[in-house]
Amino acid sequence: MVKHNKSPFFSAFSLSSCLHCLALSVCLAISTNTPAAETWSLEQRTPYNAKLQRVEALSYRPLSAAKRHWRLCALVPHLKDAYWIGIDYGLVTRAQTLGVALELFEAGSYYGKTKQLEQLEHCMKADFDAILLGTVDPELLKQYQGQISKPMLALVNRLDSPLVSTRIGVNWYQMGWHAGNFIHRAETEKPAKLALLLGPEKLGGSTWVEQGIMAALKGSPVTISSNRHADNNRDLYRDQLHHLLKDHRPDYILGSAVAIEAAIGTLAQQATPQDIALVSSYLSPATLRGLYRHRVAFSSDDQVVLQGKLAIDVVVRELEGAAPFGDIGPRIKGLTPENIKMKQLKDSLAPADFYPIYRVDAPGANPQP
Repeated sequence: MVKHNKSPFFSAFSLSSCLHCLALSVCLAISTNTPAAETWSLEQRTPYNAKLQRVEALSYRPLSAAKRHWRLCALVPHLKDAYWIGIDYGLVTRAQTLGVALELFEAGSYYGKTKQLEQLEHCMKADFDAILLGTVDPELLKQYQGQISKPMLALVNRLDSPLVSTRIGVNWYQMGWHAGNFIHRAETEKPAKLALLLGPEKLGGSTWVEQGIMAALKGSPVTISSNRHADNNRDLYRDQLHHLLKDHRPDYILGSAVAIEAAIGTLAQQATPQDIALVSSYLSPATLRGLYRHRVAFSSDDQVVLQGKLAIDVVVRELEGAAPFGDIGPRIKGLTPENIKMKQLKDSLAPADFYPIYRVDAPGANPQP
């Protein structure tokens, strides 16, 4: 059983005006062939695909096996950072456990819309039973010219389409809110400057993360002194940091994990590295090390490995007759140097020796060329 301690950041957010408990309208698939001891701590969120949502905590019993050797296609923006590598690890390990086939395709970056559309077309025409779409653009399906003839679920990123009614992931507005709320709680009186260094502008979850940060900082003495965006590339972020620190020296830098990784190295080379607090909008191995070494003050953690495992479990259930699951995923945890415990992070990061895997063959199947 995976156990999670309730985060004070989550408690504050869940008691805010935009979150309320909601009784589940459907029973979330408790399988009789699953060991009773194994449950996953998740959240059901409504309305579906909305920025502000009501949340119901739930215990989910995963399947122990699939009824058929289903063939699944997964599309992701890239496998360039620990976030999507963690998703891949969850997808792969769960596919192996359930005995289903999986093939994964990456678009190369959030700017690979044309490539992802081509990959989507391939998955529609090839011998796949369902598609998990980690889209590079929430409106990707509006630009898809083919017929959507297979079950499709949104993986991690928001996907705006009436044809899709299940999304596995977390609310990225909440991810930003958690990070911003940490700074708000730390700075209640004296003025402070915050520089934002987030992911690609208006792509992925960056827009909602930024809005969540702004909402959490409302009424605080914290002002946004700089707001910069870049693709998830450490060299690009180093360039952004160079220009940022030439311009001024903020009290906080809040950014994507890749940005914070770049900031750890950049600040370590300076004479006064500790006068800027670093806050990450999601977790990576480098930001985790930064937390342990007190070089990172806070990181949101949305348990990406569990997201990947849940995606496989849910798509198999829907293929086997279950109703759509709506907006479902792990709860967000707030990590600080004072509360991190390695044993609680097995669903948060892929193992250090894991390398991306693009295909899992079903047991007894002939390997694909």
